[in-house]
Formats: sequence, structure tokens, C-alpha cells
Amino acid sequence: MILFLTHSEDHYTIDIVRKQCEALGKKVFRMNTDLFSHRARFGYSCDNSSKDLYWSVDNNGFSVRDIEAVWYRKLWAIKPPRDLAPEYHAIYLQEYQTMRNIFFASLKHVPWMNPIATDHAISQDKFGQLQVAARHGLDIPKSLFTNDPDRAREFFYRECRKKMIVKLHGSLSRSMRGDTPFFPTTAIEEKDVERLDVLPLCPMIFQEMIPKSYELRIIYIDGMFYTGKINTSNTMPGNTDWRTATAPDIAWEPYTLPETICKCLTAMMREMGLFFGALDMIRHQNGSYIFLEVNPQGEWGMLQRDLQYPIGETIAKKLIAGI
Repeated sequence: MILFLTHSEDHYTIDIVRKQCEALGKKVFRMNTDLFSHRARFGYSCDNSSKDLYWSVDNNGFSVRDIEAVWYRKLWAIKPPRDLAPEYHAIYLQEYQTMRNIFFASLKHVPWMNPIATDHAISQDKFGQLQVAARHGLDIPKSLFTNDPDRAREFFYRECRKKMIVKLHGSLSRSMRGDTPFFPTTAIEEKDVERLDVLPLCPMIFQEMIPKSYELRIIYIDGMFYTGKINTSNTMPGNTDWRTATAPDIAWEPYTLPETICKCLTAMMREMGLFFGALDMIRHQNGSYIFLEVNPQGEWGMLQRDLQYPIGETIAKKLIAGI
């Protein structure tokens, strides 16, 4: 059996992978990680010679003994009961999160896509991502991670020559449509520079604005690539970030990466220890490819939906093959 780790509101992409796994003769159990709470039941037992961990929700459960591989798609926040007094929220979350972590640790002997500790380490260090990318021959933008307004202003004028973008390190929300609340990659203009005094309240990432021909969303699955191209440019209003692009004629197009770029990305992903990732790159107007970041849990449904790429099917086959 393959365990899918996701959340209650996850649909479409996970259904594709489930369908393919079942077609290939492999059972699937879907654990909605937000329900690892009072809504579920679990029991962990051990003695000198054996151990077992069991989890169920709505009388549908499984033992870790049955799990052969894990697809780590999403990890969602646990929510306390609505009627639980606020002073008990901290201990409730502490204990349920600890019990959930113990459960995941009990499965470390089986293949994961991606290993949870590796996934978290990479997603929480975009500064490190850029350095690994550069080591493997990929071009990266000039970047500054800071909470210092003066350093950000200096970067704006001296390094970026008044062409700079700003973004958060993490996501406020996640959606393949880009229609949920989030802080998009945003262009900084000279009139915005004085407003950087509030930066100590929220450190941010600043980067040179790349003169782009188009953006690329690249889905990497253990050495395989599925790439979508979206035709945006810095001169089109609202198109600093493809998720906020408003022009009606903007759509995903199929794209083939050069073999040299694929080799660099594969080497980078292998050093990071990732079997799966959604990578963002920009094609510079001078023809070069600029690496921006990799999201180990990034969305890919829009590429399968719009371009008919067999991404979900490939994930299923890799899981069954034991990666």
C-alpha cells in the first residue's frame, strides 16, 4: 500500500495519482494531515520484540506495517476543536503535532517522495537553493535576504540600478490557480523605497529584476521533466508574477528544456536529495536561463490540465517502482 499525505481540500492532482496507482494494482491510503487530531484515532504499541502504529478516521484506517512507500504531497495545520478553551490550544497542538511526527518517523524505512526532513530543509532555505544551483552551473539573480531598510535601498540603487523585485520566503497559501490570498513577486519602484522602513517587521527577499522573455514552471520527477512556458514580460502590467497575470491571451504552452539545463537541474536536485520539485526559471531576453527557486511541494495540476502532461501518472509509476 502507498500512503498519500495531503489535506482535506486537496483534489484533482491527488485523484490522478490515486487512479494510476490503482490501475497498476497498488492500493492507496489517503491521510488528510489536518485530520491528525481529535477527529482521528490512533494507537502506537511496542515491546521488546515488535512495534505497530495504527491510524484511522471515520473507521477507515491502516497500520504502518502495510505501507511500502509514501507520497508526501502536503502537510497541513492541525486545528483544535472549536469548543476547546483557548488556554488549552498550545498543549493540544504540541501533543498532536508530536504524535504526528512520531508516526511519520516510523515510516522512514520506506521510500518517500520527498523525504520529509529533506523536503522541509530545502523549502525553508531558498538562500541555500540559490547557492546549490550556482554550483551546478545555473545562472541566478543577484539576491539579498534582509530586514535592513538601508541595505535594501543600497541594493536597489547600486546592485539593481532601480530594477528590483521583492518577495516573501514562504507562501501565504497554495493553489494551482493562484486565486487564493498570497503576496506575489512585486516590482519595487523608486517611490516605494522610503516605505522600506517597515522592513524590520517582516524580512524579505530582494532580487534584481530580470528582463524576461517568458517564465517557465518545470516539474522534475526523478530525472524526468515536464515544462510549461507562460508568455509574460516585465513590460506587461501585472505580469511580474505569472499568478497575477491578467492579459486574456496568456496561457501555458508546452516547452522543451535544453539538455544542458536538464543536466544542471538534475545534478542540483540530486545534491538537494529531492525526487520531486516544481522549479521556477526565467528566460532572459539575452537567451540565458535564470534559476529562481524550487518548491518541493509545488503545484503542477495546471500543466497536466492545460498541456495534457502525464505528471500524475509519472509520480504513480515512480512511487510503485520504489523511486
